[in-house]
Amino acid sequence: MWKFNPRALHYLNEVARQGSLRKAATRLNIDVSAISRQLSQLEEDLGLPVGHRSGQGFALTEAGEELISLYRQQKASEEAARSRIEALQQLRRGRVTLAVGEGFIADLISAPLQNFMQRYPDIAITVEMAGANEAVRLIKEDMVDLALVYAPLPDPDLESHVSSCQPLELITPPGHPLIGAGPLDIHRVLDYPLALIDQQFGMGQLTRLVEQLEHIRFNPQLKTNSVAVLKNFVLSGMGLTFMPRLTVNDEVRAGKIICLPAPHPVFASAKAHIISHKGRELTVASERLLRHLHDGMLFFS
Repeated sequence: MWKFNPRALHYLNEVARQGSLRKAATRLNIDVSAISRQLSQLEEDLGLPVGHRSGQGFALTEAGEELISLYRQQKASEEAARSRIEALQQLRRGRVTLAVGEGFIADLISAPLQNFMQRYPDIAITVEMAGANEAVRLIKEDMVDLALVYAPLPDPDLESHVSSCQPLELITPPGHPLIGAGPLDIHRVLDYPLALIDQQFGMGQLTRLVEQLEHIRFNPQLKTNSVAVLKNFVLSGMGLTFMPRLTVNDEVRAGKIICLPAPHPVFASAKAHIISHKGRELTVASERLLRHLHDGMLFFS
């Protein structure tokens, strides 16, 4: 039975993340030769190469990928066990790192996160802003514990703990000609100025899918990576966009924005998720925050 050197696995993990031995050595503040020796010994023990160096950097072999997966699972399990032991000792300290799409922020910050921090003052929370694609990358590289994502692409490496249907609706300024004009068809939207978010976001991926299914092409007057910019595009009366209703809830209540039903079945079936890396054990702090967000956020309750 193999017993791998934890230091060698740690070095291999950092090389994989940084893309080269030199960058990993800089990150770890050690000599490149130290990493090279550990990887060579690892390959000798394994009887297989764990990676290949080239002008483009360091590429893992299939064996190297297996070792990285093992290492990350071990680290996650150690962290989960440590957290549970602390809980058994009636200690509340811990930390949770959360990747969050911009559209969730208002709902997250309003009460759920505030209430959680008041209840568990010794649990440190880190919130990373990230679109769907970036949030998935952070989850899969075990850089964050949980992610709040909208309409992520299917991925066998992800586990969805909570999901809820949150249609991508047509957002218009008051008085727009499409209001009260009968059932919406996606082709009618093409006749009006439109703002769209980048395809690194779940909303952007949905619009791209609709283009492919309907053989149409949106020609937005504005493209952005900011939910706030989309919202202000509509608030200023410049045109339309697609967003979940809860993202503009305050503006809808104030009568500054009108939400019209999702103009396509793909938009109507969109879901919001709280995800983690499949197979990674959550810490006690992460599990508590997950339950709290499920119960407290409008997106999920």
